[in-house]
Amino acid sequence: MPKNSKVTQREHSSEHVTESVADLLAHEEPVDYKRSVLNVTGETWDKQKEGEEELDAENRPAWNSKLQYILAQIGYSVGLGNVWRFPYLCQKNGGGAYLVPYLVLLIIIGLPLFFLELAVGQRIRRGSIGVWNYICPRLGGIGYASCLVCFFVGLYYNVIIGWSIFYFFKSFQYPLPWSECPIVKNGSVAIVETECERSSATTYFWYRETLDISNSISESGGLNWKMTLCLLVAWSLVGLAMIKGIQSSGKVMYFSSLFPYVVLVCFLVRGLLLRGAVDGIMHMFTPKLDKMLDPQVWREAATQVFFALGLGFGGVIAFSSYNKQDNNCHFDATLVSFINFFTSVLATLVVFAVLGFKANIMNEKCVVENAEKILGYLNTNVLSHDLIPPHVNFSHLTAKDYNEMYRVIMTVKEGHFKELGLDACLLEDELNKSVQGTGLAFIAFTEAMTHFPASPFWSVMFFLMLINLGLGSMIGTMSGITTPIIDTFKVRKEVFTVGCCIFAFLVGLIFVQRSGNYFVTMFDDYSATLPLTVVVILENIAVAWIYGTKKFMQELTEMLGFRPYQFYYYTWKYVSPICMAVLMTASIIQLGVSPPGYSAWIREEAAEKFLFYPTWAMAILISLIILASLPLPLVFILRQFHLVSDGSNALSVTYKKGRMMKDISNLEDNDETRFILSKVPSETPSPMPTHRSYLGPGSNSPMEMSSAPNGRYGSGYLLASTPESEL
Repeated sequence: MPKNSKVTQREHSSEHVTESVADLLAHEEPVDYKRSVLNVTGETWDKQKEGEEELDAENRPAWNSKLQYILAQIGYSVGLGNVWRFPYLCQKNGGGAYLVPYLVLLIIIGLPLFFLELAVGQRIRRGSIGVWNYICPRLGGIGYASCLVCFFVGLYYNVIIGWSIFYFFKSFQYPLPWSECPIVKNGSVAIVETECERSSATTYFWYRETLDISNSISESGGLNWKMTLCLLVAWSLVGLAMIKGIQSSGKVMYFSSLFPYVVLVCFLVRGLLLRGAVDGIMHMFTPKLDKMLDPQVWREAATQVFFALGLGFGGVIAFSSYNKQDNNCHFDATLVSFINFFTSVLATLVVFAVLGFKANIMNEKCVVENAEKILGYLNTNVLSHDLIPPHVNFSHLTAKDYNEMYRVIMTVKEGHFKELGLDACLLEDELNKSVQGTGLAFIAFTEAMTHFPASPFWSVMFFLMLINLGLGSMIGTMSGITTPIIDTFKVRKEVFTVGCCIFAFLVGLIFVQRSGNYFVTMFDDYSATLPLTVVVILENIAVAWIYGTKKFMQELTEMLGFRPYQFYYYTWKYVSPICMAVLMTASIIQLGVSPPGYSAWIREEAAEKFLFYPTWAMAILISLIILASLPLPLVFILRQFHLVSDGSNALSVTYKKGRMMKDISNLEDNDETRFILSKVPSETPSPMPTHRSYLGPGSNSPMEMSSAPNGRYGSGYLLASTPESEL
């Protein structure tokens, strides 16, 4: 002990010592008790290891600015689902009426759980594995399950980026290669490709030129070399963006997060100038209020909220862990949640403005084709000229004139009308054709863009937007893997990132076979939904019920400088767990009611056909769900029965830079006080000073907080708000 210290001076003084232990410690120079006789851990002091731990704690990478962090969270949460899933659900589930259940569930499920993940990541400053090991070691499997789900999702998600890269490079030509059906020579005769003629040019280009798809999942067909090369490019982009952690990925986010908004606004302005755009938007937002009473609508809205914010993946926690502890994560949660919602609405406006234009084009085409049929029937006297209204001009036939003529013919020829083979050609029917996912992006939207002036420019912009949306989400997904693994196992960042990308590319070759699209569908439908729902429920339970909602609110009060609304207390403790449990039950029922299957493209029929998965594919499907969920019970059993150590005998007390820091992450309730000073916790004098720090309205003092039941996350002993609170 230093000679000039207060305690040493007391040894040579006859004065009676009346100062408390806290007073003495407050005036002492920093002492590391791992090197002293007060080492109660039973561990040998390792200078190198200790130096690494201190360096990791103090020199953890941080965001360059708040803007960079917000853009990263927006880039992660705003993904392809906002563009091609939300508009479909909006149309399917009541148009404008669907926005009501979505917004309600966003507020009572999405926002609270998003805030919870941001808060635990920022407070503990670790990835998902470290966070949940710290809060509750027996539920440490949450972090490992999140990593596995991120890996499964990343495998097929990057394939979609690969498809977008292929279309992006194909867009640099005029006319666009999917604007017309190819001509093939049959001897000396040139004919249109049969498969294309029976479907459409964009459909043919997607299934045959891009995927070269097989007739079923059982027919592998070998690797598609074009898609293999695109997948390699996609993983190279992800690897380069992730190689330096947030130092590299943060800079990428400035472009990948903002560029999609530029494109969406450009498309909206261009779309509104197209003929028929208003028809699409009016159809989109015409509310069907009866749909709001349908439980299925609420289930699909809850699922969309859940996945739109990226809950349970670990990416939210990973990004938040690089924040300073006094960052206002409540503001971040609210801002990102509602930006995500408004992005979905903006994308919906764009999609249906363009689809309204496409519906008008297709409806006019239908009118022309059926008018030619009617002219043929008139020339062959199958129909009488008296059935045609006098004002109808076949050279300038409008949809309104055709519908009037159609109704007259249907009334007069009621008995033989079906034999004529005439279509109604209603705009409403075209607008009601629901498309989502790849069908929207690579078929419907690409077909609409062929009718745009300067179509290659818009095609380049659209697919560059998809690449950036996918890249932003992939960076967050990969962070959900790399951050917890690097934090937990201290592997070298660059080596692990490169190795992870190479391994993922090799495993991902299953998705670039000719049957690869069917595996993408399987992984998309089953690898994440159920396991992630269980993960988020357990996250909620770990914080709200095991750690304790009241204590968690106190931790947030200390960290944020104000007390969060009581709304969060009730949603975390009751509303969110119940809603998530209902969603999980509904998802299980849905899996049981709807037999697992996929839409296969049958080349001979030039049409899609629903097929059931074969037995071996069902085995893969079930294995995906089990494997993603397996860490949850496995880690619980291993730690419950002490088959692996969770560090429950480790206790370290260190004093550093005038601050007392206490690691109680692996002790049973009240063990730390009993171990150090007495058998009864209440007999232990509080180490806190007698002053009280202001923690916000309605909050308790640090003295009251320090006597709360021991948790796995944070400690009443560590106060970072004021210098007076530091011992």
